[in-house]
Amino acid sequence: MSVIYILLAISIVVAIVFFIAFIMAVKNGQYDDSYTPSVRMLFEDELVKTKSNKSILTKKE
Repeated sequence: MSVIYILLAISIVVAIVFFIAFIMAVKNGQYDDSYTPSVRMLFEDELVKTKSNKSILTKKE
C-alpha cells in the first residue's frame, strides 16, 4: 500500500514540473506565431486547386 502513495506522490511532482515548464514556455512566447498570419493569404487552399482542376478538365472535354 505504501508503494501506491510513493507512486502517487512522484506522479504529482512530475505533473507539476511539466505544468510549470508549460507555463514558462507560454510566458516566453514559445507558442506565438507571428509569421503565418501575415503570409496566410499568399497560400492557396487545396480545395480551390481541386475545384479549379476539375472545372478545367470538364471544359476541355
